[in-house]
Amino acid sequence: MKRQLLSAASALLLGGAAALISTAPAHADTPTITFAGTVALDDCSGSLISFANSSPSDPALILTNGHCLETGMPDPGQVIVDQPSSRTFTLLDASGNSLGTLQASQVDYSTMTNTDVTIYQLNSSYADIQNTYGISPLVMSSTHPTAGSSIEVVSGYWQTTYSCNIDGFVNKLEEANWTWLDSVRYTSSCNTIGGTSGSPVIDTTTGQVVAVNNTGNENGESCTLDNPCEVDANGNITVHQGTNYAEETYYIPACFGPGNVLDLTRAGCGLPQP
Repeated sequence: MKRQLLSAASALLLGGAAALISTAPAHADTPTITFAGTVALDDCSGSLISFANSSPSDPALILTNGHCLETGMPDPGQVIVDQPSSRTFTLLDASGNSLGTLQASQVDYSTMTNTDVTIYQLNSSYADIQNTYGISPLVMSSTHPTAGSSIEVVSGYWQTTYSCNIDGFVNKLEEANWTWLDSVRYTSSCNTIGGTSGSPVIDTTTGQVVAVNNTGNENGESCTLDNPCEVDANGNITVHQGTNYAEETYYIPACFGPGNVLDLTRAGCGLPQP
């Protein structure tokens, strides 16, 4: 996992208008990917995100990894919803400079089962953030990413961008006791490091978030912490030392209704339920 090292004990962890809600231009030009809308956590990266049906008055949301949850990594099979939180996030401008601090009101959702995701609800709306900082959220795509697509992994923690392509998809990605499904495998130039956990993976054609960065195989071990292995549909295991991965997010928008209210029973929602 690409979480930032905090101590010797954690050394194994690497760990308005509707236009307000979109950073992608209305014309056909390729969008410019910047740090605007990304955030830095104390040990991870993240992003300010919205959905196509989000409104400026809705409470804003932050996307990061499940293993970046401040109360500890969720156990296999565990799903956390509506957990109080006052966690803070440093909001970045286009150049990666700090604009100010955003604060959570709760953890809307967190799990490391099938995926590796935490979604925080903030105590401010998208309109509040736009009016105070001039920053719009990144829009989360509701379409499955495509192999070969050009992507950028944008780390707010390091103010660093990694550019590569989607190499393919992994039936099952296993790391220690956790299993993730249909994970994104990067080509080699996305050599992400500790602290990049939770970074948005942005499709460079649409400017939308298609996945969340989460792990990589560091030293060639098989299925151990910081050394995920790939398991195909027949149960065959392969290891790709130095290869990094992300978890898809296209099925998350369907889990949120009007007002950015989480509803795991909505049609099309692919997140595990508690």
